[in-house]
Amino acid sequence: MADQQRRKFLKLGLAGAALSAVQPLKAGELFSQSFEGKANGPVIISTWNHGLAANAAAWKVLEKGGLAIDAVEAGVKVTESDLTNRSVGIGGMPDRDGHVTLDACIMDNDSRCGSVAFLEGIAHPISVARAVMDKTQHVMLVGAGAKKFALEHGFETIKTPIPEVKAEYKKWKKENADLFKKPEINHENHDTIGLLAMDQYGNFSGACTTSGWAYKMHGRVGDSPIIGAGLFIDSEVGAATATGLGEAIIRIAGSHTVVELMRNGHSPMEACKMAVDRIIAKHKDLTNLQCCFLAIDKNGNVGSYSVYNGFNYALKTATEEKMVDAPFNRNW
Repeated sequence: MADQQRRKFLKLGLAGAALSAVQPLKAGELFSQSFEGKANGPVIISTWNHGLAANAAAWKVLEKGGLAIDAVEAGVKVTESDLTNRSVGIGGMPDRDGHVTLDACIMDNDSRCGSVAFLEGIAHPISVARAVMDKTQHVMLVGAGAKKFALEHGFETIKTPIPEVKAEYKKWKKENADLFKKPEINHENHDTIGLLAMDQYGNFSGACTTSGWAYKMHGRVGDSPIIGAGLFIDSEVGAATATGLGEAIIRIAGSHTVVELMRNGHSPMEACKMAVDRIIAKHKDLTNLQCCFLAIDKNGNVGSYSVYNGFNYALKTATEEKMVDAPFNRNW
């Protein structure tokens, strides 16, 4: 636990040093912000500290009058390319058999969506998911079929795991003779990037991409590429995305649940909290069961909530750029 806290401290500290101008906002302070109302122009929100860089790339699209769908793809591609990120893209951790398998999905304001899962060796799974949406009649392609589709459409290939990750995997494998041991869900292996955007035209879009649970069983797919679980958009209501233990999020169709709760009149934060409460109610053992939701409604209100303390998200508007610490149900 001490080592986990040390890694968490270092991770947050490095992010703060790199963006010293961006001061964290405590959860209790969120409600006093003028932003907690109708947004004046485009809005971007995304999960975790790596969302700051993703938001910046997405904002470049929106500030030129671009569409939300193009912004969310551009944003998460930054995270997919980050060699230091161990839970998304090129730098991701492998499964217990040594394979880095990538999952991603994207959804636009018209409920068009695309998804890939269990994809290996492709630099930008989010762009493959976008191509599935734009170029096929399908929603999801997986495994060898997704790879074949990506190669046929000329997507950039990569070799994974990268050397640093491969060395770490070999050490883990040596220390864990029983490869069926349940890995710990912590800050090092569940940091999916989920990004939601509302453009100047009031259109919503979202993207979600991950390399998944470190040392997972080969073939495991979590919530991130599943429309309605890791991501959901409804132009009449708003958008939601999730991060954390995917199995728990899938069980309640998490992001769809959040959007439907907003449809019924709840604020984004209330909807996220109610979804978290539903997860808690359905699990007798909450050990290491961190799940988090992030949402935005059609008026530009944003909100989030998590099972445990420790979730934060990045927010970007024309006048604000900050990290927000989410409200939570319980301490670690």
